[in-house]
Amino acid sequence: MEAKIKYIEHLVNHLLARNSPEGMEKALSALLTASELDEVAKRLQIIEMLAAGVTQRQIAENLGVGIATVSRGSNVLKKTQQNPAK
Repeated sequence: MEAKIKYIEHLVNHLLARNSPEGMEKALSALLTASELDEVAKRLQIIEMLAAGVTQRQIAENLGVGIATVSRGSNVLKKTQQNPAK
């Protein structure tokens, strides 16, 4: 488990070292496939839309994702609201 945390910390630090949105996009594009990058971007949109009060069904329709994907985002949002430090 410690190795996993170490790798994630390294990834976070690598991304934080980017000085611009363009640099961040370049770093993410180098690390992720186009499909993976699209999925990560959609997950962020899901969480933001849920926080804004958009219904799960509307989010699924607007983003072209399944209800299960939106529900996963809802669960993540609930956990972060309950434990903001995590």
